[in-house]
Amino acid sequence: MRFHLIDRIDAWDAGRSITARKLTSWLEDFWRDEGNGPEMPAPLVLEALCQAGTWLIIATTDVRRRAALLSVDGVSFHGPVRPGDVLVLEGAVESMGDETAVISGSASVNGRTVMKADAVMCALLPAEDLEDPEDTRRMLDRLTREPVGGGRR
Repeated sequence: MRFHLIDRIDAWDAGRSITARKLTSWLEDFWRDEGNGPEMPAPLVLEALCQAGTWLIIATTDVRRRAALLSVDGVSFHGPVRPGDVLVLEGAVESMGDETAVISGSASVNGRTVMKADAVMCALLPAEDLEDPEDTRRMLDRLTREPVGGGRR
């Protein structure tokens, strides 16, 4: 199973930051109930932030690079994500070179922080090694609601 945890990119600033979102639904396959009602598993909240960071790398490099997770220095979870919640993901680039990038960020629901992640280190890989660049570009255009051609927005 492949999880697409980003439904829309609301804003991005090349090489600097991204704001994206995931509208959760009862139809998702991942809900878990440990006695307090259905919740999105915490690792998938982190995965959603990592996917937002990957889309920032893809957009910044004009679909030439993708991010692959190497490590996370720190992560803290502060509350549940429930069916119907809009998960807002905000990431900021701490550093970015030719081979690696470090991004930190948070996830929130209705303005309430549900997760923070510090120093998420990623390897930057050639995008064409992982997926057809044209398919990736089409998905990026769909997520941003307009064609992306490098540069700032």
